Amino acid sequence: MLITILILVVATIFFMSGKVRSDLVAICAMLALIVSHILTPEEGLSGFSNSVVIMMVGLFVVGGAIFQTGLAKMISSKILKLAGKSELRLFLLVMLVTSAIGAFVSNTGTVALMLPIVVSMAASAGTNPSRLLMPLAFASSMGGMMTLIGTPPNLIVAEALVNAGFPPLSFFSFLPVGLVCVITGTLVLLPLTKHFLSKKGQADENAHSGKSLKQLVKEYGLSNNLFRLQVPASSPAVGRTVMDLNVRQKYGVNILEIRRLPASQNRFLHTVKQISIPEAVLQEHDVLYVSGPAENIEQLRTDCGLALMDEHAAEIAGQSLGFYDIGIAEIVLMSSSRIINHTVKDAAFRDKFNVNVLGIRRKKEYLLNDLGKEKMHEGDVLLVQGEWKDIARLSKEEENWVVLGQPLEEAAKVTLDYKAPVAAFIMLLMIAMMVFDFIPIAPVTAVMIAAVLMVVTGCLRSVEAAYKTINWETIVLFAAMMPMSLALEKTGTSDYISNALVQYIGSYGPLVLLAGIYFTASLMTMFISNTVTALLMAPIALQSALQLGVSPVPYLFAVTVAASMCFASPFSTPPNALVMPAGQYTFMDYIKVGLPLQIIMGIVMVFVLPLLFPF
Repeated sequence: MLITILILVVATIFFMSGKVRSDLVAICAMLALIVSHILTPEEGLSGFSNSVVIMMVGLFVVGGAIFQTGLAKMISSKILKLAGKSELRLFLLVMLVTSAIGAFVSNTGTVALMLPIVVSMAASAGTNPSRLLMPLAFASSMGGMMTLIGTPPNLIVAEALVNAGFPPLSFFSFLPVGLVCVITGTLVLLPLTKHFLSKKGQADENAHSGKSLKQLVKEYGLSNNLFRLQVPASSPAVGRTVMDLNVRQKYGVNILEIRRLPASQNRFLHTVKQISIPEAVLQEHDVLYVSGPAENIEQLRTDCGLALMDEHAAEIAGQSLGFYDIGIAEIVLMSSSRIINHTVKDAAFRDKFNVNVLGIRRKKEYLLNDLGKEKMHEGDVLLVQGEWKDIARLSKEEENWVVLGQPLEEAAKVTLDYKAPVAAFIMLLMIAMMVFDFIPIAPVTAVMIAAVLMVVTGCLRSVEAAYKTINWETIVLFAAMMPMSLALEKTGTSDYISNALVQYIGSYGPLVLLAGIYFTASLMTMFISNTVTALLMAPIALQSALQLGVSPVPYLFAVTVAASMCFASPFSTPPNALVMPAGQYTFMDYIKVGLPLQIIMGIVMVFVLPLLFPF
């Protein structure tokens, strides 16, 4: 027992200091329990196969897909309309919407759904996301207190009452308690988050160098003369390559993009495919995004029998340039470059790197027409276009040019907007599987099904992109700390502490005993899971109340509230761990904001619970 307590104390000290990575501390604590033979290797590693940890992995993937498809931005824009420019109103909306969802969906699922939406909202509103993400995690737990299914401890205490012969609790028996939790939490978090969290995470705001894709499109005027031409079945261009048509030399226009619709219009297949332009063989129904003088475009349309899809417009709404597979980037020519004083055509960018040169920026002048004959000078900036992997290859030619900015990072920011309806459907399907009992699918299975569907349907670019959405530090931290609860239970530490506290304070009356049970459970939940805390404390609370001859209902409610309202630790509940990387929080941030909230919530509940459920 003493060794277990010592390992826990040392780990907590390292967590609070923040000098060592939290996941490394958690692994060392787990190894210490195994080496000291408190846990077997199988028990020590059990956290990595726990369904909650697996669910967290799946939820990272689902959240990444919600971001990647632009769904988060769409939903956040709707909520932002209600909030306006008021940060206070935005904060209140996050608390209310999250707690309402948390009443019916698991707190982990609620955070996974809301996290990308809240981050997107904060970016759009110019608000620091760290101000909203910790309240998001806490609100999901508060909302879980409003219904019977909101959180596992609710089900545990309800079952304990039924087994003891008391009437069963209804679905909304918890609602008054949940409402008090949400109101108390909102009032306390308003000043705490503003004081402790408002300045976090702002250093990286402008760390990115280079121009965004939209800035490049605007700067080079690519959208000023943008037309969409479709290839009909009767067109002589069908079956010919863009190179065969000699579009640039013959007509003086640039084909910026070719979009090809798949034969199947099933929304669960890739609905937009961008074709590499130089050697692309044109097919029926291909859509060409062409930039150039209107008269040149008309000549191309007439000669090749193409159909003008709409009137000329700059950045046509919903039909602007996309950078899903093909992107653009700037490269600046070095003085040592071997292509200085050579023409663009002689440089053979298309043959060597499979990219096109769309424009040249020479000091303050922009050259966009007849580029093939243009000689390149030292310091020229070339706007190139090609598949992202080909643009990445350009960075290896450092003796000739430097790729400006971080084009691959910009590519990662491009949202697959046409997949947003698919992502929304998968998200709603996941919620339905988690909420409705008549669907015989476990929550962890529902999340993993949703994660796989997000990849298979193209809401994420690839399996590799799905892996990149997972924050492995958070996963390892949570999985490595879960065996700690098993160690406390196995060595009898949990029973010893809880029984001692209850035994010593039971003689001071029912209210003092209620406070003792609440804060014992609250303390235990900081180090072991809320589910284990509820399992350990429920029978103790029940027997203590019966020995005093009072109703056990307020005592069992004290257990479930204390077990669920743990805010002072990032690894006490999955929601707390999920928001940690996105909010750039440290262990001490949870102490500064979560601990006062946890204490105040306890004091309020000790006095409110006897009013709602008399002794």
